[in-house]
Amino acid sequence: MCGIVGAASHKNIVDVLIEGLRRLEYRGYDSCGFAVIDSSNPEHPIERARTTARVAELVDQGKDFRGTLGIAHTRWATHGKPDTQNAHPHISGSLVAVVHNGIIENYESLRTELKADGYIFSSETDTEVIAHLIHKSYISLDKRDLGLAVRSVLPRLHGAYAIGVIAQDCPDILIGARAGSPLVIALGEDENFIASDALALAGRAHSMIYLEEGDVAILKNDQIEIVSQTGEVQKRAVKPMPLQAEAVELGPYRHYMQKEIFEQPRAIGDTLASITHFGPDLFGANPNDWLAFDQILILACGTSYYSACVAKYWLEDIAGISTQVEIASEYRYRKTVSNPRALIVVVSQSGETADTLAALRHAKSLGHEFTLAICNVASSAMVRETNWHFLTKAGAEIGVASTKAFTTQLVALYLLTVSIAKRAGRISEDKERVMLRELRHLPKALHAVLALEPQIIAWSEAFAKCENALFLGRGLHYPIALEGALKLKEISYIHAEAYPAGELKHGPLALVTEKMPVVTVAPNDVLLEKLKSNMQEVKARGGRLYVFADQGTEIISSDGIQVIRLPEHYGNLSPILHVVPLQLLAYHTACALGTDVDKPRNLAKSVTVE
Repeated sequence: MCGIVGAASHKNIVDVLIEGLRRLEYRGYDSCGFAVIDSSNPEHPIERARTTARVAELVDQGKDFRGTLGIAHTRWATHGKPDTQNAHPHISGSLVAVVHNGIIENYESLRTELKADGYIFSSETDTEVIAHLIHKSYISLDKRDLGLAVRSVLPRLHGAYAIGVIAQDCPDILIGARAGSPLVIALGEDENFIASDALALAGRAHSMIYLEEGDVAILKNDQIEIVSQTGEVQKRAVKPMPLQAEAVELGPYRHYMQKEIFEQPRAIGDTLASITHFGPDLFGANPNDWLAFDQILILACGTSYYSACVAKYWLEDIAGISTQVEIASEYRYRKTVSNPRALIVVVSQSGETADTLAALRHAKSLGHEFTLAICNVASSAMVRETNWHFLTKAGAEIGVASTKAFTTQLVALYLLTVSIAKRAGRISEDKERVMLRELRHLPKALHAVLALEPQIIAWSEAFAKCENALFLGRGLHYPIALEGALKLKEISYIHAEAYPAGELKHGPLALVTEKMPVVTVAPNDVLLEKLKSNMQEVKARGGRLYVFADQGTEIISSDGIQVIRLPEHYGNLSPILHVVPLQLLAYHTACALGTDVDKPRNLAKSVTVE
């Protein structure tokens, strides 16, 4: 979602702020801006640049700016339309500037109060109330103390926030605070920073500190202090800065999404690099820990939810354990019959997904003691708040539409499945060796699937002329059909829906015409013959079938049926292979339509507010 960068230095930091925003573009945004103060010229007002264009536009606007203290932001609109007036930073009284990630739920009552006090609002945002509240508190102090002013305001903010604050008459102090939205401190040489994502400052800073809930950080170029909202000093661990700057380089690819699709063999290989067996120790647990749970509940959103749906098939078939999968945003708002002996599994690329994090906390409040996180970020809130975890090695994912994060999540969930099956005595040592060998073959198998790209490009030209598409799958591959439909609508804006193929006669068949392409995932499994019958139902009604079929399926191209054949059938791991051509189909269809593939409209990479 929104991105924050802030800096306190003895050097001009305009370029640092803009470069940080550029690295955060992958999160999705519809406006951006920055504000700076020049500590060498204390009488100089705050300078601000804002735009609804891309970050590159800020370079021209700020070419004559100079600042040693500053804050910057990429905004994804929630309160108020995406226009310059609503873009961050917001300034109150020409004195206090604020950037903000999150949502202030009680902003309307605060706005009414501030208007009664004479404050004039120039935006429709909830963020502007923060700027005015801090300004009001700051000017009321006998001795102006920006940190104290911020701390006095925070208890009045209901909801989630990460904020950066500067004041014109404190040209060497940067304030950061968080509750519900992530924020990190980055430490450099005679300069210090805040950011919503460490990636923004990789290569610029040497170490970092993750702020905890309720932390307030006071930064100068040569010192930092972290306190609670009531002023008690807090000790936080200093960690090495992740060296991820190279991840934001596009290289020879047209878009980050294409790059990340082709990085999947490497990402899966890295995720499996240290795996020599299956067992609870892969998740930071010991065998006795895993004797207690007798059911699994997986909570996730979006693409991660579809990975969880695949895992349900694996867990019940291979491990023989009852498994439920819930959309996190629905789970926490309904009454549930909880089983305290269930293992709660949360799945998230960032580990900061607001709905999933809230669902985890809700589950714990119901008495669930066994919790496990699967995500891609070691320092994330989900990792810190669960008993056990497994970290995927997808690396930074820049494109908004998830690809390599999804396939590495599937690998992690498969490792979880087989580890639980081993606990139950459902796999022998010989079977374990076979399953490990199959996993290690995945990168090679994926390279062969990626070689199908030229054939998929040919299909994409036809899809670009359509307004709707239908995706079909059965069993393990029904969630893969759901993921394929999601990818197509996310980046091409073509309406797409997915159904279990057996449901065709229960409604979706009414949509089938020669104008409706029907994408079918056709692995060589026990449901193949039934799937062929479903395909004939489509063909008989003039529908056009586009089939991704395994070797040995005996499905051939003919009138009304086009087939791309995958190199091999891969049993229970087949979903990991079959999703890749669906990613490529969505990607090349979007390219044919000329959409902004990496930054699709209205969407954000990391959903850190409800």
